[in-house]
Formats: sequence, C-alpha cells, structure tokens
Amino acid sequence: MCEANAYLVRDGKEELLLEAVDILENEDHQVRIANIFGEQKVVRGRIKSMSLVNHKILLEE
Repeated sequence: MCEANAYLVRDGKEELLLEAVDILENEDHQVRIANIFGEQKVVRGRIKSMSLVNHKILLEE
C-alpha cells in the first residue's frame, strides 16, 4: 500500500491529521486530504514536504 499519514506542523511539532491518505489536492490557500476510508479534511496552509518512502506528508499553516 502507498498511503501516507498527513501531519500539520505547529510550533515545530507534528500533529496527526489523517491516516491512510491517498488524495491530496491544493485549492487556493488550502489543502484537501482524503483517505481510503472516505474521511476528508481541508487545511488552511500548504504542503511543507512529502516522503512517500516514509509514508509521511507534512503540512504547515
């Protein structure tokens, strides 16, 4: 499986937003993430980094 976990970086700490993310879309100044279970979240911010080998997506406000 290639899903990754999405984290929001706040004050240098990573806060888990959503597990098993398979969709990541930029929408203006927001990022929409959705996982394989149908859960979705919209975060005001941008993609900081992605490591698909480590199954990790970092977002920042």
